[in-house]
Amino acid sequence: MAVPARTCGASWPGPVRTARPWPGRGPRPCPDPRGPASGPARPLLLLLPPLLLLPLLTAPGASAYSFPQQHTMQHWARRLEQEIDGVMRIFGGVQQLREIYKDNRNLFEVQENEPQKLVEKVAGDIESLLDRKVQALKRLADAAENFQKAHRWQDNIKEEDIMYYDAKADAELDDPESEDMERGSKTSALRLDFIEDPNFKNKVNYSYTAVQIPTDIYKGSTVILNELNWTEALENVFIENRRQDPTLLWQVFGSATGVTRYYPATPWRAPKKIDLYDVRRRPWYIQGASSPKDMVIIVDVSGSVSGLTLKLMKTSVCEMLDTLSDDDYVNVASFNEKAQPVSCFTHLVQANVRNKKVFKEAVQGMVAKGTTGYKAGFEYAFDQLQNSNITRANCNKMIMMFTDGGEDRVQDVFEKYNWPNRTVRVFTFSVGQHNYDVTPLQWMACTNKGYYFEIPSIGAIRINTQEYLDVLGRPMVLAGKDAKQVQWTNVYEDALGLGLVVTGTLPVFNLTQDGPGEKKNQLILGVMGIDVALNDIKRLTPNYTLGANGYVFAIDLNGYVLLHPNLKPQTTNFREPVTLDFLDAELEDENKEEIRRSMIDGDKGHKQIRTLVKSLDERYIDEVIRNYTWVPIRSTNYSLGLVLPPYSTYYLQANLSDQILQVKYFEFLLPSSFESEGHVFIAPREYCKDLNASDNNTEFLKNFIELMEKVTPDSKQCNNFLLHNLILDTGITQQLVERVWRDQDLNTYSLLAVFAATDGGITRVFPNKAAEDWTENPEPFNASFYRRSLDNHGYIFKPPHQDSLLRPLELENDTVGVLVSTAVELSLGRRTLRPAVVGVKLDLEAWAEKFKVLASNRTHQDQPQKCGPSSHCEMDCEVNNEDLLCVLIDDGGFLVLSNQNHQWDQVGRFFSEVDANLMLALYNNSFYTRKESYDYQAACAPQPPGNLGAAPRGVFVPTIADFLNLAWWTSAAAWSLFQQLLYGLIYHSWFQADPAEAEGSPETRESSCVMKQTQYYFGSVNASYNAIIDCGNCSRLFHAQRLTNTNLLFVVAEKPLCSQCEAGRLLQKETHCPADGPEQCELVQRPRYRRGPHICFDYNATEDTSDCGRGASFPPSLGVLVSLQLLLLLGLPPRPQPQVHSFAASRHL
Repeated sequence: MAVPARTCGASWPGPVRTARPWPGRGPRPCPDPRGPASGPARPLLLLLPPLLLLPLLTAPGASAYSFPQQHTMQHWARRLEQEIDGVMRIFGGVQQLREIYKDNRNLFEVQENEPQKLVEKVAGDIESLLDRKVQALKRLADAAENFQKAHRWQDNIKEEDIMYYDAKADAELDDPESEDMERGSKTSALRLDFIEDPNFKNKVNYSYTAVQIPTDIYKGSTVILNELNWTEALENVFIENRRQDPTLLWQVFGSATGVTRYYPATPWRAPKKIDLYDVRRRPWYIQGASSPKDMVIIVDVSGSVSGLTLKLMKTSVCEMLDTLSDDDYVNVASFNEKAQPVSCFTHLVQANVRNKKVFKEAVQGMVAKGTTGYKAGFEYAFDQLQNSNITRANCNKMIMMFTDGGEDRVQDVFEKYNWPNRTVRVFTFSVGQHNYDVTPLQWMACTNKGYYFEIPSIGAIRINTQEYLDVLGRPMVLAGKDAKQVQWTNVYEDALGLGLVVTGTLPVFNLTQDGPGEKKNQLILGVMGIDVALNDIKRLTPNYTLGANGYVFAIDLNGYVLLHPNLKPQTTNFREPVTLDFLDAELEDENKEEIRRSMIDGDKGHKQIRTLVKSLDERYIDEVIRNYTWVPIRSTNYSLGLVLPPYSTYYLQANLSDQILQVKYFEFLLPSSFESEGHVFIAPREYCKDLNASDNNTEFLKNFIELMEKVTPDSKQCNNFLLHNLILDTGITQQLVERVWRDQDLNTYSLLAVFAATDGGITRVFPNKAAEDWTENPEPFNASFYRRSLDNHGYIFKPPHQDSLLRPLELENDTVGVLVSTAVELSLGRRTLRPAVVGVKLDLEAWAEKFKVLASNRTHQDQPQKCGPSSHCEMDCEVNNEDLLCVLIDDGGFLVLSNQNHQWDQVGRFFSEVDANLMLALYNNSFYTRKESYDYQAACAPQPPGNLGAAPRGVFVPTIADFLNLAWWTSAAAWSLFQQLLYGLIYHSWFQADPAEAEGSPETRESSCVMKQTQYYFGSVNASYNAIIDCGNCSRLFHAQRLTNTNLLFVVAEKPLCSQCEAGRLLQKETHCPADGPEQCELVQRPRYRRGPHICFDYNATEDTSDCGRGASFPPSLGVLVSLQLLLLLGLPPRPQPQVHSFAASRHL
């Protein structure tokens, strides 16, 4: 959608504009900035052919100067092109560097990247890596099932009978109010010593496992103690696995009771506030514990649901959503007499992070009113599940109903939609404190293969909104070995600090018998998981042989990237997976959609496409050619792809067998040679295992030199390919200094520096003093100028990066420069490659003056053209700079040079910030095209919560019905206050966080958000145009022309006379998307292609559905009520009481 142009008036007046009064009309007036009464006039941009425009250009006026003719400006453009080309030919040394490579042809070989072979090899290596983890997983799962089967349940087990390392013990012992301190440390907790291990990025102990138990689970309960007892035997299996495969990282058993036992032992990373980690809510556990789900959540919002009960329901729905993964589909609706979706989603949608966020925000807007109508709610839910015209999981189907109670069983609805096959499970949740008959809710769940739960308080929400997974796990357990299949997760953040990982999961089943009849147990014991760090997978991929713009990527069945150079989340939340779609990692187009679909389907393929890519600094867009090749990774849900530009088909491999030559070239890396040979930056690559990394390149070079004095480039501990190429390029760039740079006077052409960068990792900057102001990345593959030069022909200008929010450039000591670079294309036989980039750094101020001279009518270097009163002259960029604006703008729309001295400190800014009116005209005349995209990995500062009053938020207000209910008076007072206290502590919605306590906590750190990005690039116009910005009395004439063999646009325009006339401004900087990116309600109408897991276990004929929940609601005693009230009055939080749940107890019968 075009941005509105400036609105100042009606039409172009005819004669050219001058700064003097117009004949017969006086000074040109600016219109009333308020505009005419009927509203602002729409601007008109007239594009006139040169012949029609000629009379206007030569029309007589009061001034002796007229706007320059088109042929004049074309002449200026040619002079600029010739000057740039001449400087680059003399100082760039492109041709000379080609000759140097050919002269040293015996020192390197040309190797070929064969895409199909490469991608198949890498896929095979990844498969082998993951297969080793799979074997370890199977050993663990088999051992766990046998250990639990052999374990004898102990009813009288005590805490002091169990010895284990409590991962949270150190933090709790430091807390005088901790559970262990209050109980007098009854547990026989181990105290361990730890050693730092760089593989884990943590301190670990390889002799023990660690145990993490959620905060809201009582450690001393019989269920937990028995769980700790039998899982202790896993320790030896963990240790043996590591002995067989030393590369193993975290090995974890997540129990269905909430206990996590992991190896090796390390202290738990507990947050400063309440630790809400529960393994059963982790993405890897959810994926391993059940098959994909189609879920409809219906919430009773009738008038009886008020105050705290409604708040409990809202929180319960949000917690329920957190048990879903990207393989699941969901919708949420509220109902009273009628049912309606709570959000804009009218059908099941993928339970990804962004969709769940929409649901969570919408649920908070639910209001209680009307009467209860179960029929409306269930009919809506069944209709949602029967809709076959949408993408969905097509496996487990379920309805989750949250209500405060009711009498209707809606049997007719179940008979119509679900019986006799009962393909949809129904789970019912009785929420809040009430005395309603819960029998109808139990009946609904029991007759539809579901389960009935009670949520009387805030403390029961988390446990009861995740226990349904045990029911869904029944068909898996009954399927036995058929269901014992390893699944690999999406990318997510490891909770113990390992970084981005994927996890292989395998369910663990209960093999015990339930009684004398030897009825098979159908409960899942938990899930085994083994982590694989993404960095370990990346090490299996080629990197430096693919060139700066070649790369390997991998995606899963959802189209999310597992590997991709653009997978760089700025902030991560370990509770959520990192889900970046392949089409969001790159700029989406139809070709990439086809490639993505083929990869998800597990096909092989190859395709050459023309596509758009963002520059590394995300300021530019380039149209490039890329070759995509892809194959599936067998035994996984992943597919691997390789992307290569045509010029990366071949690469150089140094062959420096002559040790004398190695030493000679190596000496040019020594700082003592920099004064004569120029400063050398070396890419911070992993040349050798013992090389100490450093962000400071001078220190890194020092470490490198010290190591090279101890080892040779052929050492086994070093990467010989990287080292030989680095040393070869050191010698080759030194020869460029010797043949070209050393004998040239850079000041003659106002150059601050000349430079060369190579694939081998060398960046040589000459002279040495210029390195002080060198700000480019020392890794050429991560330098924007390097990558763009390879992708574009000709000379690529790169002005200094300026943020519009920062102060302008400071032009002191002529240190501000503009980079001009170009790739060195080398042809060896029929093989073409681009192994290096060379360039110059222009002195900004000196070249701005030179620019004015080149775009002028001077016939002699020292004498500007003068025009007498009786003669007719054309304006130029030097003499008439008060009336004529002349600029060079690059292909991203950023200012490079200007004839206006006051604009020199704005070089590098988006031109719309300099002259919004002119930039808009260039865009509307197709000199530029705009590309909008979204960055789903951005980080944003947290928004401060609103606080409109001093009173606590969300205080419970009882209804009249509550006042008339005797049971409410006996229980609700203490319960409601106690629940509000816990609600505030856990969900941070009652008390304001203490600033000191919150500092550094997740609540105050940056959070993930979506940023809208806009880039501009050259459009279809590739000729010379004159055009008029028709804005009434403020109309402007301008000329624009692309400079051949560069990324520059030469623009000459009249300076605006009326400053009051403001134009609509094009925006280029990133903007925050408050709606979390593109409108989710629209995106779900055109979902991207995906495939669910290949296996589904949602039915087994032998499933016993008799265990469907009987409730466990016990009225509190008077003593408990009084104690709770006193604790609340004193401000002391009570300790959690042991919770006995029917599921937990039945695991060990």
